[in-house]
Amino acid sequence: MHVLILGSGVIGVTMAYYMARDGHQVTVVDRREGPALETSFANAGEISPGYSAPWAAPGIPLKAIKWMLMHHSPLVIKPALDPAMWRWALMMLRNCTSARYRVNKSRMVRLAEYSRDCLQTLRRDTGIEYDERSQGTLQLFRTQKQLDGVGADAEVLKEFGVAFQVLDREGYVQYEPALAAVREKFVGALRLPGDETGDCFKFTQALAAMAEGLGVEFRFGVSVDGIDVAGERVVGVRTSAGVLRADRYVVALGSHSPQLLRPLGIDLPVYPVKGYSITVPIADPAMSPESTIMDETHKVAVTRLGDRIRVGGTAQLSGFDLTLDPARRRTLEFVLGDLFPHGGDVARSEFWTGLRPMTPDGTPIIGQSAIPNLLLSTGHGTLGWTMAAGTGRVMADLVSGRTPEISMEGLGLERYR
Repeated sequence: MHVLILGSGVIGVTMAYYMARDGHQVTVVDRREGPALETSFANAGEISPGYSAPWAAPGIPLKAIKWMLMHHSPLVIKPALDPAMWRWALMMLRNCTSARYRVNKSRMVRLAEYSRDCLQTLRRDTGIEYDERSQGTLQLFRTQKQLDGVGADAEVLKEFGVAFQVLDREGYVQYEPALAAVREKFVGALRLPGDETGDCFKFTQALAAMAEGLGVEFRFGVSVDGIDVAGERVVGVRTSAGVLRADRYVVALGSHSPQLLRPLGIDLPVYPVKGYSITVPIADPAMSPESTIMDETHKVAVTRLGDRIRVGGTAQLSGFDLTLDPARRRTLEFVLGDLFPHGGDVARSEFWTGLRPMTPDGTPIIGQSAIPNLLLSTGHGTLGWTMAAGTGRVMADLVSGRTPEISMEGLGLERYR
């Protein structure tokens, strides 16, 4: 079967690899000059099933107001006359209940845990290297209220058998020795020992090369203009290189997916949420993170990637604007300096921004569309790297006519109907 995948981020490339391994003819199209040059390029580096949780949670509306008043705010909203933004925001607010949070988190953890297992298997099978570490995630709490609030998440983690530890100051310093110098700033931590870290860009580039070895054709520098449908089936994709045809088609264009699908009558509730990162050379390995640290107050992740530190965070609602905001850089530099003041050479940092494709309930949209030969794979938000391998495996199963190894309940577009 010939499969045409639109998009060569970590999701698109991982799907292509698994589908080619199953024996399918696969073509991947992307407007950029190579794989993983947009949202997958410089994300926080976390592979965090245990930290998979929807942004829509009880108390978020009040917290959002407090966040926007902070000097180093984790949330930035730039109001615009954009109906899609306000519709998405209202849908998100409707998910800010305890009942919806539990359902949404359980769906996300299901896919994320499976994805981590798939990634480990892929790593063993291929020997792929991407500055990976398997030393867990440490979620740091600056207030007792934050620490006391882990109960709701802990219940879902227990339900899915996700290992976790609640630690005091002495406990978390055992895993992150460099934090001993700033231990008085935090009251405790939640450790997720099953989480991993790694460079998403390096992984995607390496896996794309492996996919090419399996016969995948990558067509870079090709923009997608529209999808043609006849007789209730996709018959071709209009591109800058002409009309491309296949047996089955997969849309994995991240935040740009809704515009492409809207003319087909497919309403995809995905909106771009802008994030930022800095990448800093390590100055002193002993004073740097061992794995990933999540500062719960500022919603900023600090991750060790080989000889670099990646600091990522901020949720900004501003449409498709890719302007680099110096204020966001200052926030990332503040958190790095506050946690690891001697760890990185901030003067040599590289500043980046990308658009995360977010759904209102946090769960991605993967699986079959209403059009029989068109599949969807987008809406992974901040967890595209965490969920990539599982998404690729599930989508390959669907294309090959196999029943996926995990339940697909609640992972498709049908949940919005």
